[in-house]
Amino acid sequence: MTLGSLTHARRHTLQRRIRWIVAVTIGYNLIEAVVAITAGAAASSGALIAFGLDSTIEVASAAAVAWQFTRRDPERWEKGTLRVIAVAFFALAAYVIATSLLTLVGRVEAEHSTLGIVITAMSVVIMPFLSLAERRTGRELGSATAVADSQQTLICTYLSAAVLIGLVLNTMLGWWWADAIAGLVIAGFAIREGMEAWRGDACATSVGMILESDDDQD
Repeated sequence: MTLGSLTHARRHTLQRRIRWIVAVTIGYNLIEAVVAITAGAAASSGALIAFGLDSTIEVASAAAVAWQFTRRDPERWEKGTLRVIAVAFFALAAYVIATSLLTLVGRVEAEHSTLGIVITAMSVVIMPFLSLAERRTGRELGSATAVADSQQTLICTYLSAAVLIGLVLNTMLGWWWADAIAGLVIAGFAIREGMEAWRGDACATSVGMILESDDDQD
């Protein structure tokens, strides 16, 4: 379905749907961040702490989309918001790389974390559904920003899987270094996402055109 073929009512329905999706995403990621950071601190798991910090960045990304959809001229605020998110990703990557390398050099062993395994396993199940719902809605609406944010949510699924594998290997096989390797995987994803956010190429949005079209029809 093309943007021009959408009715006025359908556009408003899709916009409301995206706001609901990002609201659920924000709520879940806030819980995920608190649980992951708490569990990571208790188990001395740098990967879990990094995963929790990444969840806060996911919250910032989803919140930016929600805020953008409330503005009359959303494109005006896009570039600055993307730069802030990019800097947050780079800071996360630097932190994770430093802690992971210190873990490997100092042979710091992470303890078993049942809570960490549970929260990462839940994310592997929940996040793909949120990503798919936002991506489909964003494509129908013609919003590249919503589609880009859905990709961020999908990245969270990959990170959840990486951390979950590291935690399970550490618990079952005593592979203490698996936690640090999982952290480095997160750092790689963070750098990639930061570069894309800084360039803004994948996040160019047509939201402004959509809202302007609404105003013209009104």
